[in-house]
Amino acid sequence: MGKALYRKYRSKSLDEIVGQSHITTILGRAIAAGKIAHAYLLTGPRGVGKTSIARILAHEINGLPYSEESPHLDIIEIDAASNNGVEDIRDLRDKVQIAPVSANKKIYIIDEVHMLSKPAFNALLKTLEEPPEHVVFILATTDVEKLPATIISRVQRFNFRSISEADAAEHLRTIADAESIAINDDALTLIARQGSGSFRDSIGLLDQLSSLNDGPITRDMIEGVLGLADADTVARLVDAYEAQDLPKIVQLVNDSEARGTPAVVLAEQLIRTIREQIVDKPHLLPLLDKLLDIARSTWPHVKLLTALSADFSVTPPVTRAKANQVAPAAAPAPQPQQVPTKKHAQAIKKTNKPTTEFPWHDFLTTIKEHSIGTYTLLSKCSYDYSGDMLTVYAGKVFTKNRLQKAQPEIQEALQTVGVASAELQILAESKPASDSQTAAVLDIMGGGEEVVL
Repeated sequence: MGKALYRKYRSKSLDEIVGQSHITTILGRAIAAGKIAHAYLLTGPRGVGKTSIARILAHEINGLPYSEESPHLDIIEIDAASNNGVEDIRDLRDKVQIAPVSANKKIYIIDEVHMLSKPAFNALLKTLEEPPEHVVFILATTDVEKLPATIISRVQRFNFRSISEADAAEHLRTIADAESIAINDDALTLIARQGSGSFRDSIGLLDQLSSLNDGPITRDMIEGVLGLADADTVARLVDAYEAQDLPKIVQLVNDSEARGTPAVVLAEQLIRTIREQIVDKPHLLPLLDKLLDIARSTWPHVKLLTALSADFSVTPPVTRAKANQVAPAAAPAPQPQQVPTKKHAQAIKKTNKPTTEFPWHDFLTTIKEHSIGTYTLLSKCSYDYSGDMLTVYAGKVFTKNRLQKAQPEIQEALQTVGVASAELQILAESKPASDSQTAAVLDIMGGGEEVVL
């Protein structure tokens, strides 16, 4: 079995690293001057070279040639995703006291360090504060926000950038030429774009495409394999949005999905296209903002349609009155205002109670701890909370009946999240659309339910 291209063409020295010169230059100078820190932290998105640089740095600190096939006893890699307990770090703390076998430094590479538990971080902190002279730590993470400030303050931090499309395409061209892969520059640019700033993803995609076809790799082939809409469809969607042509928008979105392009993917393509045009078309900014929410929606198809029609009027057709239709009666004369009774006044006060935000996610979390079945049903429901009335839209009679049987545990969860006084109403229908805009779109789609996250 041949080696994957991203492994075959992994950099072997700091000079070979592409797209991170702001880091490799500093590290190279520090190593040449013999200024070695006791701990480094490499942060940034996935697939941009953090682990590769960590391994290269470990070898260059010790003056060793780097080879994946020849691991060194004094360079130890730890995956924090599977070794994240306090006992794992205590074991490491004991082993760091042992001198290197043959190298100048014993180097520990801890990948995905943010996965460590809180007790494990506390145990690691002690070692970082007072490390043995012969030990160097290289920590790598894609989620630096999860690291305690006490850890960050005791390391030299280097922030990696996403790889630019130009750098990625240039590197892919080098690999394609070396592997005799026939591919034009337009197709390489598309692969680099789909890699979303990750060398590993871009090279992996090139590897996959080269194994699927003996002939040249073209843009059309890539769009077909990845389920992308063609550039013409994306351009026509933008034109339809600018022309406020809702029927055309619906047709293009439906046709794209029928050809295998999911709404989320189509939204991502629209985002890229609009970003490229935004200087000349600043009026597309509101659309760009709405498209960012598509990926978080549980009904992205409808969300995409509403996003594309949100900035122009969608009004239902007006029904013409019949010739013999009786004109509406005149409004009755206003009646003298009556003084409300005490009971009536209490009802008005309750009806006009201001709406507060209902802690739906906390409510679901509480339900999940007691009944996974009820949680599964409720997580697919919509809701409305006004005053002290919680209305759950079950969407189906079956779901409504199941939830009514679970009312005791629902009431207990309401008490837990601090809304014990709420009245519960469970309906079998779907939640009505929040505005005429969405209602009109749903009507064009043949009905449905608006989903808001």
